[in-house]
Amino acid sequence: MSVVDTVLNRVGLSRVTEVAAKHNELAARLGQVLNNSEVMSESMADLELALEDRGWERLTGTGNEQFSRNGLGRASALARIMAVANPLIKQGLNVRQAYIFGGGVQVSATANGETDGQQDVNALIQEFWNDPSNRASLSGDQAQEELERAHGTDGNTFLACFTTPRTGRVQIRSIPFAEIAEIISNPDDRDEPWFYKRQWTQRSLTADGLKTQTTINVAYYPDLRYQPRTRQATIDGHTVMWTAPIYHTSVNRLDGWQFGIGDAFAALAWARAYKEFLEDWATLIKSLSRFAWKATSNKKSKAQAQRDKIRSYNPVDPNTGRSIDSGGTVVMTDDQNFEAIPKSGATIDSESGRPLASMIAAALGIPVTVLLGDPGISGNRATAETLDKPMALGMKQRRSLWSEAYRAICQYVIEQAVVAPQGKLQGSTILDPFTRRNMVVLAGDTDLTINVDWPDLEDENVKERVDAIVAADGTRKVPPTTIARLLLQALGVQNVDDVMDELTDDQGNWLDPFMNAGQAAIDAFRTGQDPASVL
Repeated sequence: MSVVDTVLNRVGLSRVTEVAAKHNELAARLGQVLNNSEVMSESMADLELALEDRGWERLTGTGNEQFSRNGLGRASALARIMAVANPLIKQGLNVRQAYIFGGGVQVSATANGETDGQQDVNALIQEFWNDPSNRASLSGDQAQEELERAHGTDGNTFLACFTTPRTGRVQIRSIPFAEIAEIISNPDDRDEPWFYKRQWTQRSLTADGLKTQTTINVAYYPDLRYQPRTRQATIDGHTVMWTAPIYHTSVNRLDGWQFGIGDAFAALAWARAYKEFLEDWATLIKSLSRFAWKATSNKKSKAQAQRDKIRSYNPVDPNTGRSIDSGGTVVMTDDQNFEAIPKSGATIDSESGRPLASMIAAALGIPVTVLLGDPGISGNRATAETLDKPMALGMKQRRSLWSEAYRAICQYVIEQAVVAPQGKLQGSTILDPFTRRNMVVLAGDTDLTINVDWPDLEDENVKERVDAIVAADGTRKVPPTTIARLLLQALGVQNVDDVMDELTDDQGNWLDPFMNAGQAAIDAFRTGQDPASVL
């Protein structure tokens, strides 16, 4: 007898049937639980999808929250679309970059080689700054516009300094934010970035030149300020680009974050709401522009005659038989009623959406009067000037960020001109015992100061600045060269260094264009110089 038969004989068929029924019931319940689990999983997925514009994730061990890299990528992509398609986002970003770079910027070095034994560092900086390849990616007007707009949409810029080891020439290239997959920082100091992991897709022709092939490349770029004594050639099997260090700028970054986020991010939802408001307002106005005529009569024949008479006042579409200008027509008997919704007390003007536009302006850090190009009902010049002051301070702060970036990059250019075998500067590098970074010391006690000069944001202060400079010149305590440079900057002269070259001699001494030869000889004699040298 089989085991199954033995069990059936002992417990009875009814018992087996009961057990089987309970088994089926448990199986059904288990299936229901599994289905509920799948539903819950789908619900959680929906919640995560609903938060895709935020992209939050908790960092293990830090207790801080920051946007995930994927969340930042989605936010950047959306902001880029809105910067092109949405007029207010586009206007706001244009205003920001125009306030920052619209007046230009002057970068120079204090050491110009005009003092005995001093090297001409400024000539090196001007050569780097005016290099056509660098103007296309860093110092040109178009490059500056694109980089600042990247702050508005991406919140980050990555400037790679491609360096020729033999000559020390530095060429700047901007790496898109979408290609930076990860930032590797010092394990003991999260604010000290070491490497940037770049991942990008490259399309090229095959060997026979008949097809295109796509390859995914990965490389690691060191931070501009990371200078370890030993340098590994690869990380995880990928090349380390030691000759192309990156300088990373970021905006709107909170403490503990690695990446910034664009200026436009906080305005995206409000820009969408304002767009929908204007669409609804336009629809409402279009609806109100169509008049509904009402005709009543106690007989159907009379009502028909009234309708035909109304239609005779306006042309009729031959395809639909409807009046073109008058809108809809309704004919009813005495016991029916047809009226439009009353508009008394309703606000249907476009100014009702101004609070939404104000939120967009607040997110972008500009006054709503500037964003809309309209002072509004209560706007006036005093209000506009009051609102403009915080914006001007915000733009100056962004200028300071770029000044810091320019100084760091120019210092790197000077360093490479020293360490390169065929570099244009003489000097040495020493290891800073505190920062553990190389410091450049130029021969001849040459100054390493980099000057970044911006024109004043407020045009109405030009007269006040010129008056202050004239008053300072009247004290006879400020050197004429300093007075001339300040005056040229206050007047918005673009090529300050070129004009200064015309106002000074080969040693950097001031040449007064209004002084005659006799006075120049007397002044030279008073200062202990040879009067003949100035004649």
